[in-house]
Amino acid sequence: MIDIDAITVRFGGLVALNEVSATLSAPVAGIIGPNGAGKTTLMNVVSGFITAHSGRVMVEGQDFLALAPHRRAQKGLRRSFQKEQIADDLTVLENVLVQTDWSLTGWSAKRAEAMDMLAVVGLADRADKIGGALSGFERRLTDVARCMVGKPHLIMFDEPAGGLSVDETRQLGDLIVQIHTLTGAQTVIIDHDVELISRICAETLVLDFGRRIAFGPTADVLADPRVKAAYLGTEEVAQ
Repeated sequence: MIDIDAITVRFGGLVALNEVSATLSAPVAGIIGPNGAGKTTLMNVVSGFITAHSGRVMVEGQDFLALAPHRRAQKGLRRSFQKEQIADDLTVLENVLVQTDWSLTGWSAKRAEAMDMLAVVGLADRADKIGGALSGFERRLTDVARCMVGKPHLIMFDEPAGGLSVDETRQLGDLIVQIHTLTGAQTVIIDHDVELISRICAETLVLDFGRRIAFGPTADVLADPRVKAAYLGTEEVAQ
């Protein structure tokens, strides 16, 4: 469970996040909103790339904002970025193993776990393929495998379906849904694909201009007139 409590972030005179709060407890939760709403900023606060001006983030009872970014990784935080962080000169297996450099687990166990996760994402037969030769979808799958090794507790994906075909997005969604069962980790996903969010996320947080405008079961959130007005481009119904 991730408990976001009154997170505020300012960039000069711009308030990027304004006292955003939500308790995400579903195995797969979503964060949506228009461009510039503060979605990635919130993910950057949790992962340590941005320091919040106020508020706190508790993950499984641990105050994450009090930890250095590398300590958050050791506590089980994993994340992807809008552009996959795949080294072109490393193999698929090596790209996954990099994620476990900090671990004291023996080499054989690390390799076995990495190969298990590559089997899950369908890349075990391409473990020796060089990163620079991967297709866009293969790069995304490698990124997912990287997030699944090393006993993760919280995995955050930033627009993982960006640039994927309809079929690839469906396969990715099916994979993300399996993560909790396979690793025990909670997953939080940012994406503009509302169909993907509605299919795999049990609960969703909606941001607009750095503020929370809706949070709850995904079906209810997507039916909210404020969400339709801010995100889906329909006229808001007067209350």
